[in-house]
Amino acid sequence: MNAKTSHDAEPFLPASPGERSDLDALRRAASGCRGCGLYENATQTVFGEGSSGGRVVLVGEQPGDQEDRQGHPFVGPAGRVLDRALEEAGIERGDVYVTNAVKHFKFKRPAGGKRRIHETPNAGEMRACRPWLLAELRALDPDVVVVLGATAGKALLGSSFRVTKLRGRLLALPDLETIGTPAAGREIDETPPGDADAQVVATIHPSAVLRAEDRDAMYAGLVDDLKVAAQALR
Repeated sequence: MNAKTSHDAEPFLPASPGERSDLDALRRAASGCRGCGLYENATQTVFGEGSSGGRVVLVGEQPGDQEDRQGHPFVGPAGRVLDRALEEAGIERGDVYVTNAVKHFKFKRPAGGKRRIHETPNAGEMRACRPWLLAELRALDPDVVVVLGATAGKALLGSSFRVTKLRGRLLALPDLETIGTPAAGREIDETPPGDADAQVVATIHPSAVLRAEDRDAMYAGLVDDLKVAAQALR
């Protein structure tokens, strides 16, 4: 397998259906993923973590600097913002599984510098890594999926996704078997979820709070969106 030209994580997933539905087996397999070139500079794969029986899955963009170094998702400053927001929204952290749309840290270094500056994954990297995210969702079968930011939203809802348009709304989670295929179409179904098996709520990534000029207002919006997810669980 040529990692630079394959651009698809699918061949690196476990072969047996049983292992594909086992989070520990998926995590072990993901540690050796070469489905795109991001693994070359990242320290390690950062797979999802949390309650295997949790009703909520939170999907971010990619690991940050601290996540890449420690090997765990949402352990940096944005993770601390998220933990506080979940508590205020009434979502038990122990009932949550957290992961990212892309499992390796993408970054650049300024000339002569040591600091690693976050870079947004491109569409090809997002598509390459999507089999891991879909496998996690199939194994977990959550009631609610919260997408944190544009990359996570596009990974599950398509390229037309816009956080500013859809945040805080309860939508039906698309069929996991068609996400990323031509059958998925290009338009997001914005109708109420009704009796859908799983629902999705979009909001900002918690790192946006840290970058905002008015952090209090941005944080309050994050909490309000998470309250929509909390209400859907009741």
